[in-house]
Amino acid sequence: MLDSPTVLVVDFGAQYAQLIARRVRECRVYSEIIPHDTPVAEIARRRPAGIVLSGGPKSVYSPGAPDVDPKMFDLGVPVLGICYGQQLMARTLGGEVARTGSAEFGRADLEVLSPGSVLFSDQPAEQSVWMSHNDAVVQAPEGFRLTASTQASPVAGFEAPRRGLYGVQFHPEVVHSPWGTEVLKNFLYQGCALIPSWTMTSIIESTTASISQVVGSDRVVCALSGGVDSSVAAALVHRAVGDQLTCVFVDHGLLRASEAEQVEDTFRRHLEIDLIHIKAADRFLEALRGVVDPETKRKRIGETFIRVFEETARADPEDARWLVQGTLYPDVIESGSRDAARIKSHHNVGGLPDDMAFTLVEPLRNLFKDEVRRVGVELGLPEEIVWRQPFPGPGLAVRIIGEVTAERLDILRTADAIVVDEINRAGLGRAVWQAFAVLPAIHSVGIQGDERTYGYPIVVRAVSSEDAMTADWVRLPFEVLERISSRVVGTVPEINRVVYDVTSKPPGTIEWE
Repeated sequence: MLDSPTVLVVDFGAQYAQLIARRVRECRVYSEIIPHDTPVAEIARRRPAGIVLSGGPKSVYSPGAPDVDPKMFDLGVPVLGICYGQQLMARTLGGEVARTGSAEFGRADLEVLSPGSVLFSDQPAEQSVWMSHNDAVVQAPEGFRLTASTQASPVAGFEAPRRGLYGVQFHPEVVHSPWGTEVLKNFLYQGCALIPSWTMTSIIESTTASISQVVGSDRVVCALSGGVDSSVAAALVHRAVGDQLTCVFVDHGLLRASEAEQVEDTFRRHLEIDLIHIKAADRFLEALRGVVDPETKRKRIGETFIRVFEETARADPEDARWLVQGTLYPDVIESGSRDAARIKSHHNVGGLPDDMAFTLVEPLRNLFKDEVRRVGVELGLPEEIVWRQPFPGPGLAVRIIGEVTAERLDILRTADAIVVDEINRAGLGRAVWQAFAVLPAIHSVGIQGDERTYGYPIVVRAVSSEDAMTADWVRLPFEVLERISSRVVGTVPEINRVVYDVTSKPPGTIEWE
């Protein structure tokens, strides 16, 4: 992947950067996100094929607002500024940005003023776009030509093709700008002279070649969970190193109903990979005894997980040096980005001890979830693996709000299975990114039969998403929620109340801990 021409997306602190990066990749061009304060020398060293300045949540005139080094525009690399990015480009190069008194939020009618422009070639003269701004460019920098405008944005588009500099006030990356993808393609294919060569086949070929070169003849172990991420990672590494790979499935007792059996069956039957199944539920429960804080839970699980791995490797006379993990790009962004707030330490990014005896191999580190699924399909993995719902590395431990005990795990596992089963029975399984139950370690009063009860509530969570960077709660039909509630309360005696979470991400997270 890293051999592909790369477009760098500069993040100014909002969700726009992730969406832009995804859209660039959908144009079959590889992209990566970098913080806005990345030194220009570092950008030059990476030799990008193009740069996109993303939108941002602030005014360019706000105190402490993120900025760019003017030298970026002298690198000879094509640059596209979007919304905040366009305003930064204009102000930095001598244009004028002002608060016009006519903010635009939502749909706006755009007039293309230069049909022969790079960004708007072969597009209608009038089109609908999506705006989200207070400030606007009112005077383009010298040497730029005006390419588009709206009623409230006199300079909704400008460009200086000879310098490779382009800007738009609207958001071409959102679906509400119907011609937005064409704008991005024009920048990539014409402005940057790129060809759409980044495909699932090229990802597999370059990744396996890189793994083979790095690992050499060493033995490799894979931290197998049975989810799509670790499954695709295992398949990629197996293609690269063959029998040098051993998959170690640490059954920490925090999995969903029947999942341990499914993992073992699937990997022995479909992938024919050497698999070691370690049953360590008691050890993990002991590590979690008395722990309530979610960050401590994740770290305890991560530490215990890697220690089990090390013991397994030391028991083998041919010690494995490399550890495969299914780290994804959103994991890297949320856990390590200098620009993004630290939302949580992921099991596969921030929860491992510093003194572990393995060097990590993360073949999916640069991929979003939907890209991982497409790679899985290309590798020939079975549908039940490729389309399995995302599941956190710490498992049900982060879906119990409070101390994790064997009893609470059994209660949650049973309720969770009912939630998933009813959603699948309603034919909504593919429409839901994740659906699960959460068990808060509190009690509420209820009445079952003629008796007063004091039992647990469960929270049902169902969200739709593309890559888990953002998510919306799913509007499940009332009859589905009713069936879930009736079955859970009627089947799990410890539960006497069912509630539904209607919070999107942001402001909430998908998981509760």
